[in-house]
Amino acid sequence: MSEQKKIITFGEVLLRLSPAENRKLMQAKSLDFFFGGTEMNVGASLAYLGEPVKHITAVSNDLVGEAALASMRQYGLDVSSVQKVNHPIGQYVLEVGSAMRSSQIAYNRLHGSFANIQADQIDWDVEFEDAGFFHWTGISPAISENAYKALKAALVSAQANGLHITADPAYRSNLWQYGRNGKEVLKELVSLSTIFIGGVNEINEILGTSFSQDQEGFLAASKELMQQCPTITQVFDKIRTGVSASWQKIYGRACVAGEYLETPELEITQVVDRIGTGDAYAAGLIYGLRHFDAATALEFANAACALKHTILGDVNLVSVTEITEVMQGNTGGRIKR
Repeated sequence: MSEQKKIITFGEVLLRLSPAENRKLMQAKSLDFFFGGTEMNVGASLAYLGEPVKHITAVSNDLVGEAALASMRQYGLDVSSVQKVNHPIGQYVLEVGSAMRSSQIAYNRLHGSFANIQADQIDWDVEFEDAGFFHWTGISPAISENAYKALKAALVSAQANGLHITADPAYRSNLWQYGRNGKEVLKELVSLSTIFIGGVNEINEILGTSFSQDQEGFLAASKELMQQCPTITQVFDKIRTGVSASWQKIYGRACVAGEYLETPELEITQVVDRIGTGDAYAAGLIYGLRHFDAATALEFANAACALKHTILGDVNLVSVTEITEVMQGNTGGRIKR
């Protein structure tokens, strides 16, 4: 599925505030900050890998919004279609856990800039000129009616323009506060997509099914999803085993053309930052599907995800070479001179 056309990502940009050195908020006298957001993280990671990416969102019309734009430009994202609105940018506070202490997050996003994006001001047919991929997640339609309408219009246009549409449903029940049924909306939007990034849990939530987590259950769930949402042709999943907040194991699996694919498990024994690891997986998968076959793309995604655990911040700042080395088994972390 080699593809040189640009990638479009759509979603909220958030300001992340976090105490350093694994401190709890009550201990902190200062906070580190990063700009991120699941779809932006995917786009920025892809841009760092050398792919042409445009991110579409809305930011606050103030110095915080300008800083967010500067951060996106630094990653190499095209921000020419970002809206500026008179609402504050969304934010969240992250306490980074360690060992048996879990990380904790508190959000402030429901009335922010992205929630007030102007759907009727986006000409998606123009945005998708010379585009090959469109990526979305279930976070966006959960934020507001405006964001839902903008995303649905994007998917209708992307489908009409023949794009590959990657869907990460990411159902978060606490976000759906404006009146729509989240599971119904996600099934509607997944039905306008072509590649599903998720597993049995996500399929069960969307379809109301109860498939098991084993290989047989995953394959059955994937085939049921493809039957109910016929535009979906491939399903890619990431399996995580959390030994502790600081020690994670991951592997990828997929259902492609009715066949089961699986990667070796990778182990991360000293996690630096778990935020954005799923986004790194999605970015690695999209890159892989543009350059490799499905099995290699799955391995590339898993290796990219593993490496993100070692990077501070939301975005996976690793190269194709670094990811390829992990795929080849070079996980010793030796100094390069």
